[in-house]
Amino acid sequence: MGNVGEQNSDIPFDVLSRLPTKYMPRLKCVCRGWNRLISDPIFMKVQSRKKEPVSGFFCQQRFRLGNEDITTITYIPVGKQEAGLFQTVFDFLPEHVVLLASCNGLVCGRSCFPRIDPCLYICNPLNHEWMRLTWDEPNREDTFALAFDPCRDLLGTSTKFKLIRVKQIEIESKALCFSFDIYSSDTRAWKKSEEICKCNSNLYKNKGFYVEGVLHWLTDGDEMLTYHVENELSWLVSVPLPAIEFRSIPEACIGDSDGRLHYVLVSQYGLQVWFLEDYFESKWSLKLSKTLEQMEEQHMMFLYNLRERVTQRLAVDMEPWVDLLAFRDGYLLMRVSRNIMLYNIETNRMHLLCSLSKFGTHSTFCTVLPYSLSLVPLDQA
Repeated sequence: MGNVGEQNSDIPFDVLSRLPTKYMPRLKCVCRGWNRLISDPIFMKVQSRKKEPVSGFFCQQRFRLGNEDITTITYIPVGKQEAGLFQTVFDFLPEHVVLLASCNGLVCGRSCFPRIDPCLYICNPLNHEWMRLTWDEPNREDTFALAFDPCRDLLGTSTKFKLIRVKQIEIESKALCFSFDIYSSDTRAWKKSEEICKCNSNLYKNKGFYVEGVLHWLTDGDEMLTYHVENELSWLVSVPLPAIEFRSIPEACIGDSDGRLHYVLVSQYGLQVWFLEDYFESKWSLKLSKTLEQMEEQHMMFLYNLRERVTQRLAVDMEPWVDLLAFRDGYLLMRVSRNIMLYNIETNRMHLLCSLSKFGTHSTFCTVLPYSLSLVPLDQA
């Protein structure tokens, strides 16, 4: 067993690379041969090309007032009826961080404020590898997104990713637009993209999702900001339903499932899920639609007076009764009143994960990120 990594290495390589990523840390403990094989950068790249389902969600809160960050990061695993909360996942980093983005196993975070010389981190929580990036003109309100596809450059031994910073700026005639700064792991340097996107709306929830080479951000208007990472082109995509259609303020989030961008909405019309078919024509297809009454009847253990609760939100600054936190691979993470719920749109199963009190006294989430396991290695700068 100890030499299985060297003798007929093609066989264990082929077999082990087909197994789910979640088993790899334990398989490395079987023997030295398997440890060397699974730790090999080429094996990690090949094993990571499989599409891993969402394994859980990272949640982090912020104070309603003040400039000090909350350092606690909570991980909620998917697939367990009574989910435990894990708060030591990022203890391998040299300092506490605020999470900014995640993509296919990589996570981006920044130094907690206040700090004299803050920086950015890219890390893999599964293998505890990390790298530090410079952060020019740091601003705690900066919006970042990760672009990483583990299926690219499979024969290389390095992990190639890009980190995009989005800024809202004012140009001539007081028009607002978004600009893009790009960090490339190839050059290990930042550059300013020549692309700008005129848009008078603000980014909503500050989370960018990478799907098929394109980054997506919700705005507080009737459009969504998109940015093609390789071509450095941006454009706006209209959302399925404009704000004029609603009598009360709806709640929305975006995410990916089956390799497509999805748009999830809770409103007076109920729960609706669309997926984007055509970017340039803003063509959406309705995947799921349930009225509020249907949702309440099918999940009466968790939902009650749903229409009254949802439709009484008449202003943006009012806290929603149902807050859509994140969506990935058919799983919708949401806050319903003071409880955190997980709903599977494919199976129509909903279960209670935990009470909001488990997170402490701070009820405002600044970051909720889906996470998928990956063995991808990181080059140290």
